Amino acid sequence: MTEALSALLRASRGTAPADHGVPIPLPGHFAGLIRIGPTTIAATTDTVGTKVLLADRLGRWEEVGEDLVAINVNDLAAVGARAAGVVDTVVCARPDPPRFAAIGRGIGRGLRAARCSLLGGETAVVPDLVHGIDLGATAIGFFPGGRVPVTGRRIRPGDRLVGIPSSGFHANGFTLLRRVLDEGRIHLRRPRPGQRAPLGVELLRPTRTYTEPVDAVADVPGVHGLAHLSGGGVRNLVRLAPQVEFRLDRWPRVPDLFRWLQDRGGISTREMFQTFNMGVGFVLVVAPRAVPAVQARLARTGAADAVEIGTVAPGRGIALPELGLRFDGYS
Repeated sequence: MTEALSALLRASRGTAPADHGVPIPLPGHFAGLIRIGPTTIAATTDTVGTKVLLADRLGRWEEVGEDLVAINVNDLAAVGARAAGVVDTVVCARPDPPRFAAIGRGIGRGLRAARCSLLGGETAVVPDLVHGIDLGATAIGFFPGGRVPVTGRRIRPGDRLVGIPSSGFHANGFTLLRRVLDEGRIHLRRPRPGQRAPLGVELLRPTRTYTEPVDAVADVPGVHGLAHLSGGGVRNLVRLAPQVEFRLDRWPRVPDLFRWLQDRGGISTREMFQTFNMGVGFVLVVAPRAVPAVQARLARTGAADAVEIGTVAPGRGIALPELGLRFDGYS
């Protein structure tokens, strides 16, 4: 994948006139930035991935509609941008009004949570290419009041790591998750031991939207970095600052649902942490003196459950010392 992506990027170089906007280089970051006159715009794009196959199996589509918005606006939040709007893409074998309506209801919930608009979209009916539905979107954001993008360049040893819990698997790692389900012949419509809700409902739980609490702290000078722990798990932190070590020595208790999957699939702890969010969906890198103020703002805007999960140290990569894990980079 890395080699293929590098080949694509090498072959797609282009230059636009200066009056068409000046891109701000942030290689490997969560969103792309472009400056148009005095205004900086952020843009990002992503798909719900193979979670749609689980939605199809269960006949539940609202959750992935909400995911479609959340996964993209969360990437905007990871550079400190405020979401302005979303453009969706639905690629399908055939249009199905009830299914489309359910997806639309989920998109509506996501838009309300992110306080942004649906600007348009594209529906492609291509039965020669797909047999079901593929969902993707692009989100556009801006920096209100002259806000400076949060790029991670001010991260330094001694900074604290504050994590906001996830709502579950979000929309990542479902290829591995579905393999465990299929190999174990696990029934999605039955609850797992000790639970009341069917397993499928737990697995489809929509991605938590972090835009409001992050927007509330993005102007705080002591906020040095923001990371959305999506595909790639804790390795996403390296995208902020490859020249330091993110020492995750206070990781909260991993939710039961993740531990259940690990046990049923015989998945290594290393694979779990490099594939799933493991209970923490967003991380803020904060100067020590600013932590109390940041946590107070988070609590007022829907993230009272945010906790310190580690520190920034000299070195490189990511360490979870209590688990004996180290990741030198994203790949």
